Amino acid sequence: MAFAMKCIKQLSFALIFLPIVFFASACEDTDKGKPEYMLRFGHLANRNHGWHKASLRFAEEVYRRSNGRLQVKVYPNEQLGKEMDVLTGILVGSADIMITGESLQSWSLPNSILCATPFAIRDSDHLKKVAGGPLGKEIENHILEIAGFRPIAWFERGARNLTANRPIKHPDELKGMILRVPAVSLYVKTWSHLGAKPTPMAFSEVFTALQQSTIHGQENPFALIRDAGLYEVQKYCMLTEHVKSWAYVVMSDKKYQMLPVDLQHVVMEAAEVMQAYEHELFLKQEEEDYQYLLDRGMEMVEVDREAFGAAAREAVRAAFNEEQMDLLNRIQAVE
Repeated sequence: MAFAMKCIKQLSFALIFLPIVFFASACEDTDKGKPEYMLRFGHLANRNHGWHKASLRFAEEVYRRSNGRLQVKVYPNEQLGKEMDVLTGILVGSADIMITGESLQSWSLPNSILCATPFAIRDSDHLKKVAGGPLGKEIENHILEIAGFRPIAWFERGARNLTANRPIKHPDELKGMILRVPAVSLYVKTWSHLGAKPTPMAFSEVFTALQQSTIHGQENPFALIRDAGLYEVQKYCMLTEHVKSWAYVVMSDKKYQMLPVDLQHVVMEAAEVMQAYEHELFLKQEEEDYQYLLDRGMEMVEVDREAFGAAAREAVRAAFNEEQMDLLNRIQAVE
């Protein structure tokens, strides 16, 4: 009996003491390695897209290189909001980093449209020489100085192609077609000139709009056509390749300047790793996405690219000012 009472007392003490030990341990684990700074990184692609994989690589590199002092949380699928909302969020502090491109022209950055001008870039090699060279640096400095968005990396984007539920081989066949485009004035003007009825719309709304026939078609790279499941509501993919472009990973310059200098270096070093990794993923993903769409029943249609190009260039010349035309001519002169 005495032995039993002794065991009960020991057990009671253990039950009282154990929560205290557990609580102290939990507090210690929470405090250990707690980041001093946090960055929120949003983008529109899904978790299988190369942009997301590259963003995660960036987050890993930042955490490792900063020894846990700086942490990046990545939010895919427009979790932080639609593109324009996140751009605004970066300025007001509700977001810190995002992937964007021609939409930057809405922030008094007309030259940012050069990273996605129809028929301006010939191929991937030409794109790398432009985006990664002196001209690309000019555009980056323009974005930073005018809008306060700091480009920390750039990603090559798949060529934009037109999709619809009927084959279209010549611009003349676009007449009356309601076509979703991003909220980019040059795209609206170009597709209007080509004969379509362009309708700006957030990317997250495109599938439902196509399903309900609110719009008849859209234009995007293979990756986004695949990721959004647009092959379920679009039969034909026209190989217009009307825009070969790049996107910027931009960060709030205000947030960047708030970081200690050593962490600023960490961000830029990690961004270099992210950019190189995304470039590795890009070509492989293009091939996989093309085959994926074929396997899901999409038909690839060859088009009269000369006719599309001629009409698009007329629209660009009419829309661009003298400075933009000068920059476009310099881009096209890069060998």
